[in-house]
Amino acid sequence: MATTLTSTDSSFRSWLTSVGPEINAALAGAVAENSLPSAPKRLREAMAHALLSGGKRIRPALSLLAAEACGSDRARAMPGAVACEMIHAYSLVHDDLPCMDDDTLRRGKPTTHVTFGEATAVLAGDALQTLAFEILAQQSSAALAVEQIQLLTAASGASGMVGGQQMDMDGEGQQLSLEAILQMHAGKTGALLGTSILLGVASAGADLTPWRSYAASIGRLFQISDDVLDATRSTAELGKTAGKDLAADKSTVVGALGLDGARALMAEEVQNALNAVAKMNPVQHHAELADLPVFLGTRHA
Repeated sequence: MATTLTSTDSSFRSWLTSVGPEINAALAGAVAENSLPSAPKRLREAMAHALLSGGKRIRPALSLLAAEACGSDRARAMPGAVACEMIHAYSLVHDDLPCMDDDTLRRGKPTTHVTFGEATAVLAGDALQTLAFEILAQQSSAALAVEQIQLLTAASGASGMVGGQQMDMDGEGQQLSLEAILQMHAGKTGALLGTSILLGVASAGADLTPWRSYAASIGRLFQISDDVLDATRSTAELGKTAGKDLAADKSTVVGALGLDGARALMAEEVQNALNAVAKMNPVQHHAELADLPVFLGTRHA
């Protein structure tokens, strides 16, 4: 049965707002502690610029939500949440570079390479990536650290986010098939976003299997929504340069299906995620988990 996407009061949006200050505090602490005090000042400033200059914090919020839904607590889930957001931040720094997507605006502010220069931006991204795994490795549970490192490396490496970015660049100047576009999205965006959920489940010591379908649907839905946003919103609304996909001649779901087709595909993915929620049996936060796909599917509305 098709799902009609309508605007929602959003239990998930309320969750996002409630945990945002705690996440931001944890991120700020992470770039002030660990191995960083002895790092060069300019590098630390660039890392902080990339990580702390705003953002919705959807990925760490998903980690904390999943942990509590499995009966655990935020404190145990926070290292994984912080690490995932650091990987996301590093990927944005590198994506914005002139040799990649060549963007000068991110979250309404000048991108890291515009502010600090290309070389320092590359190093800041590198340092955020390694710091993410340092944070995971410092956890008291070695078994949890290994499990989360395996999840995050798989999502962010050559078969995940990095591979998806390569597919994105290789597809410029041509319209890929919908199947190829969805495969690219599954790596570039979906893998890390879905893994943010699985990191929280792992922190609770729960079985990942019932959550995998939901996590995959959420990842696909997020990127389809991003394609629609890029085609329909202004630079001021997005906080980054609008119309970049069209200008760079990238293959997108909107390009393959048109706006109406992309929105219909989002509606299908919302239903897939809702079907998955029905099989997960969360201890709490059922409303937020059920609202999340609708929240993502109506970001463009």
